[in-house]
Amino acid sequence: MNIPSIQFTPPASNSKGIEIIELDELYHRRFKMEHDPNKPHRVHFSLMLYIEQGEGSHFIDFNHYPFSKGSFIFVNKNQIQAFALNEHIKGKLVLFTDSFIEHVQTNMNMPALSLNHFHIAYSAVFTPSPALTSSCVSLLSEIQKEIDHEGNNTLITMLLFSSLFLMLERERPHSYAKVLSQSQVKQFNFFSELLDQGLTGKREAAYYAEQLHITYKTLNNLCKLATNRTAKQLIDAYTIIEAKRRLILESKQVQEIAYDLGFEETSNFIKYFKKHTLNTPSQFRNLTKS
Repeated sequence: MNIPSIQFTPPASNSKGIEIIELDELYHRRFKMEHDPNKPHRVHFSLMLYIEQGEGSHFIDFNHYPFSKGSFIFVNKNQIQAFALNEHIKGKLVLFTDSFIEHVQTNMNMPALSLNHFHIAYSAVFTPSPALTSSCVSLLSEIQKEIDHEGNNTLITMLLFSSLFLMLERERPHSYAKVLSQSQVKQFNFFSELLDQGLTGKREAAYYAEQLHITYKTLNNLCKLATNRTAKQLIDAYTIIEAKRRLILESKQVQEIAYDLGFEETSNFIKYFKKHTLNTPSQFRNLTKS
């Protein structure tokens, strides 16, 4: 399977790190693009979709997530995804970079706002209440107006975006920001960032606890409180997802991928992968090609 990697490439007039695209526009211009958005591709930015009309199933990291009118879909940086665009699907696609989020955190003084709110522990699809949906639609419209404004102000864009994001997080089920203190949010975000950065050569929870300067027990309790999963379960989830990505994105031998992911013995990687997926790495790679 040939899965392209897609970079953030906004219009030349927009260098703010955020862009909003109408889904029907994306559908109609798909044949002029270098890749088919309805086929799997890896994104190097984060994105959020709002579905105004239609229903379907969005593909994210080897899972299919059903959506319908009113749904918000969250896709994190580095994930493999595929749209389900057709003439009946209408809505908005919001693309934004790590740099944009970092500026929001700095300028809005909001450490809880993080790309890791798109965490793998939570469902990628969320349908808010009608009242919240109405507010979010208004905010999306205002963000677009500010981006298009001749004298656009980045701070206004960031204020509008952070309002949208925090309103969604307030109602979104199982949001860890609701149950963690600000310091705990920072710790959990840092733990998630370490997992992303390592991708994930380290699979021992004690290593991450040491990096965070906390005990293994504290890290484990933090993860349970945030996600109802242990630290080890989250590490394994990250490792398996990254292994799957590399198996279909890279032409390397299984042995090389095993080594890249920190496995000294290929046989240990095969056992580990099969334990979590019920397939060997080679079987999984062959299944994705069929």
